[in-house]
Amino acid sequence: MHIYRITVVSLLLLISLPSWAQRQVVQGYVRAATNGEALIGATVSAPEAAIGTITNENGYYQLNLPEGEHTLQATYVGYGTATRTVTVAESSQSINFTLEPASNELKVVEVQASSLQQKLNDTRMSVESLSSREAKLLPALFGEVDLVKTLQLKPGIQSGGEGTSGLYVRGGGPDQNLVLLDDAMIYNPSHLFGFFSVFNPDAVKSVELYKGGFPAQFGGRLSSVVDVRMNKGNNERIRSTGGLGLISSRLTVDGPIVKDKLNFSVSGRRTYVDIFTRQLNRIKEGDKDYNPIPDYYFYDLNGNLNYTLSEKDELSLSGYYGRDFFGFNDSGFSFGFDWGNTMGNLRWRHKFNENLYATTSLTSTGYKYNINNKIDIFSFKLSSEVQDYTFKTDFDWFVGDGHSLKFGAQATHHDFTVGRLNFESEDSTLSFGAGNTYSGSEFGLYASDDFVLSPMLSFNYGLRLSGFNSSGKTYAALEPRVSAKYTLNEHTSLKASYASMMQYVHLLTNSGASLPTDIWYPSNRNVQPQRSQQAAVGVSHLFGKGKYLITNEIYYKWMQNQIDFRDGANLFVNDSLENEFLFGKGDSYGNELYLEKVNGKTTGWLGYTLSWTYRKFDGINNGRRFPARYDRRHDISLVLMHQLNKRLSLTGAFVYGTGNAYSVPVARFAFQDVEGKEPTVIPIYEDRNAYRLAAYHRLDLGAVLKLKPRRGEADLTFSVYNVYNRRNPYFVYFEQQKDKNNEQTIIGFQAKQVSLFPVIPSVTYNFRF
Repeated sequence: MHIYRITVVSLLLLISLPSWAQRQVVQGYVRAATNGEALIGATVSAPEAAIGTITNENGYYQLNLPEGEHTLQATYVGYGTATRTVTVAESSQSINFTLEPASNELKVVEVQASSLQQKLNDTRMSVESLSSREAKLLPALFGEVDLVKTLQLKPGIQSGGEGTSGLYVRGGGPDQNLVLLDDAMIYNPSHLFGFFSVFNPDAVKSVELYKGGFPAQFGGRLSSVVDVRMNKGNNERIRSTGGLGLISSRLTVDGPIVKDKLNFSVSGRRTYVDIFTRQLNRIKEGDKDYNPIPDYYFYDLNGNLNYTLSEKDELSLSGYYGRDFFGFNDSGFSFGFDWGNTMGNLRWRHKFNENLYATTSLTSTGYKYNINNKIDIFSFKLSSEVQDYTFKTDFDWFVGDGHSLKFGAQATHHDFTVGRLNFESEDSTLSFGAGNTYSGSEFGLYASDDFVLSPMLSFNYGLRLSGFNSSGKTYAALEPRVSAKYTLNEHTSLKASYASMMQYVHLLTNSGASLPTDIWYPSNRNVQPQRSQQAAVGVSHLFGKGKYLITNEIYYKWMQNQIDFRDGANLFVNDSLENEFLFGKGDSYGNELYLEKVNGKTTGWLGYTLSWTYRKFDGINNGRRFPARYDRRHDISLVLMHQLNKRLSLTGAFVYGTGNAYSVPVARFAFQDVEGKEPTVIPIYEDRNAYRLAAYHRLDLGAVLKLKPRRGEADLTFSVYNVYNRRNPYFVYFEQQKDKNNEQTIIGFQAKQVSLFPVIPSVTYNFRF
């Protein structure tokens, strides 16, 4: 064994020493030409040397290159590619890049694709990147652009079904995704009962989703990390961006307050279907046969303020506030429901020197919902809430010799309110309240290293120490992370990763409810934290003179302490909610194939996922393993974008997925306790989720027509959702079939499918002044 280890180490040294003997540092910044803004996550690479990196939060990069002449490329989504030739000699040097924005919308896809060589060379794997400008090219439901919907077109990222924006990543549930908005957690990233996400596309700069190979700085969830970055204010002039659609409108205003010192950005969005439904209800108010239409709308606000204190210090303040409202009033009965997120984040970025940076933040984030119900003289209110306060500090240290270190710490205090109930009569003669409150403290320490051992071999490895305390019980765990890339040649690379993740807070959802009933619950003495481990291997190949990139990844994920509920569980007004829990295991595995074309007038991608997802609980399905509801054997997405001319672009997206798993009664029995009374029918179930809904498939088409306003930019975006009117299943129910001659005689049951969206055309006017 010792001889084997010595041999391996010797081989690594033989590989690395010659290539690193004569190397020097090339460093600098990547900024936007329009406003001088630092471009976070821009890629800087030396393709011939197969070496690349991404910029940090200050737009800073650092490369270790062998001596000689190199061509450097800097790319960023939505901007053109900048190229510089540099001669690496005996000392380090600084090379700064200034990127111009893409001159038209279609170039955005080409710009991102121009970094395919960097994707090939990147040590990270299982990462999907997206810009809001790219998402705006694709057809959208009701013309409402949705970043999360666009992410669902990538392999390994599935939707929960028709009309939902929840992400199911490699077999994980929607609560197992860490969603960050400018480094602040968002608990429920959905509007309209999950149909749309909370991210206003005009307020968002870019999104990165990690579905494996998680960096050590992320923790607290099992399946994915969705890292959303907001746009900063423009330093040059006041600018407005927005759009007018069929169901909503949006507006963003940004610009300088003190040039080159202080700038701002404010975004707002609101739906207005409720305006029309209220008018219709008023018109029909006297009609006895008329059923009022429920009232629904949502809005959200984004804002940030950035202040440059000096060359080494910068302060930023960002925030989000969003609410959904649903209401119904009819003849003495009223029902109201509202929910939403709030977030505030104060950050301080400090530059110690060219090699060491620190970012420190204070964050407050919360999610709550309220149900208000009134029947005659009685009313009740039911609510649930989670509120977090977080301190976080991160350091980036460019050590040199191929090492880039990142380390930091995080501490979060959680307050949970579970099922707060208030009931009273109008005269207050009857009144009572109930509910539980909990608190918990979560912490994390981490360190990681990006290490380029040689032009062929690079690593990202790290360790996270996480912990949680609640109700006198403390948990702690080590979460190792490692990913590696080996370059076979300039066109092909092999990648592998392993990651361990912990989740200390849990989302409890009553799947039988028609409205969202989300309850967040902490780990404690009786509820252990969830844990996942994931291993993945993949190969990437660039061909067609750099126009195409094909990747294939195989993964396996196993999960412990998964939570489900006993049949008939009561999630509200329950002082012993933990007695309703069941704990089990889960596993998921599959293969993801992805082909991307990036140059020419026609661009796009094709993704295919073959996967299996299972759960196992002693108290469910007689202890036998069963497929999760979102287990999907086959998942296909095809996205194409074609530029007809400088003004007109066509887009299309086709999706296909195996139907969701669900349970069907295999038999029924009826009993009649009183003669002459209608019998009660009891369904009998066997295996959990043993049947499948019909396959889901849909074609969307769109067109973007650039207009010629007197000033600024404008376009009309046309889209047709579900072109061939496929009635995809939302859910299935069973209707009794009775004897025509005897209404009390049940002769059978007929399955009926409920679908949401037929073919839906829409048009949106977008502007930028």
